[in-house]
Amino acid sequence: MLNILKQLLGLGPKVDYRSLAQNGAVVLDVRTPAEFKSGHIKGAINIPVDKLQGNLAKVKAMNKPVITCCRSGARSGMAVGILKQAGMEAYNGGPWNVLRSKIS
Repeated sequence: MLNILKQLLGLGPKVDYRSLAQNGAVVLDVRTPAEFKSGHIKGAINIPVDKLQGNLAKVKAMNKPVITCCRSGARSGMAVGILKQAGMEAYNGGPWNVLRSKIS
């Protein structure tokens, strides 16, 4: 149970987000369009977590690792679960503003 909670909150093993981003990983912001419009990581793609299931083919077609982000890390954790279940390489980047500083 604790491991699941850690994974949802992005507290698992350390990930080199900067290296992932530099090597072409897609930054997927799973907040609402209004939240995304108020500020986001340059180049990020916005697909709200509740719309992700219907856009899996689009994300999978990019054929790249995915780093998810949101406001707190909870929705991005849910998105990672959805992406991994679909067979994709995905990492929970947590809050978008924190992730931005990790990949800049």
